[in-house]
Order: sequence, then C-alpha cells, then structure tokens
Amino acid sequence: MKNITPCLWFDSDAEDAANFYVSIFKNSKIKHVGRYTEVGKEHHGKPAGSVMVVSFEINGQEFTALNGGPLFKISEAVSFQVMCENQDEVDYYWEKLTAGGDAKAQACGWLKDKFGVSWQIVPIEFLEIMKGPNAQKATQAMFQMKKLDLNVLKRAAEQK
Repeated sequence: MKNITPCLWFDSDAEDAANFYVSIFKNSKIKHVGRYTEVGKEHHGKPAGSVMVVSFEINGQEFTALNGGPLFKISEAVSFQVMCENQDEVDYYWEKLTAGGDAKAQACGWLKDKFGVSWQIVPIEFLEIMKGPNAQKATQAMFQMKKLDLNVLKRAAEQK
C-alpha cells in the first residue's frame, strides 16, 4: 500500500482551501487541479471547466480537496493534529488557522478554520506531560484553555 490520502469534500471551495493550507504549512504545494467536463454533468451539475479536485501536499502528506456539492458537510468528527515543537509554533498555527474561522469552536487546543475543517494544535511536550504523575492537573488546566499554553500546562503538572 502506498499511502492513505484524506479527501476533504467541499461544496465549491476546494481550490481556495488547498491554497489556504499550502500557504500556512512549510514544505507544501499544489500538485494538480482537475476540472469538471460535460461528462457526467447530469450527476455533478457543475459547469464545465470549474474545479473538481485539487491534489496537494503538506509536509509529505498528500490530501485531496473535492468540490462535490452541498450534499455532505465537513464535521468535527475528523480533525487533523499539528504536532508543534514549541509554543511559537503553537501560536503560529493557531493564528493562521483561526483566521476567519469559528471562534465558538475553539477549546482545549481544537479549532475550526474558515472552511469548517477541525484542527488540533498540540505542543509535543504536552504529550509527555500527559504521561506524568500530575497529568490530571494538566488536564484540568487544559480544559480552561482555547489555545494550549505550554508554560501554564507545565506549571499545572508541577503542582504537588
């Protein structure tokens, strides 16, 4: 098996979404843009020449964005985790991905971007904190946050 490629279903924002993600993540690129033709128009209903599918890559992970129409919606049932080396990375990805997104859908390091896609912005060190003896205190601190603050989480885990 080569890879598993997530396919994100959009009504008509596939190209805009792919360009948005590629602009945020380093080592990313648009690989291909496929367009609808007259073939199958009775099924897809899209104008010939409009974007059907965009293949793009983020740090070696391939994605597909599909303009499939309004039949299906993206939901929080699937999210993408961005594992960050430090708080600066957490801040960077949080700022970029929340731009135009749903502010009410921000909690415990989770966010929803302007296309409705859910992301978890997680400092790698937090995973180690959660293995420690005071993981419960760090968890309590996390539940008070929107964006994860590594220093606050560390202090909570150091409490006796």
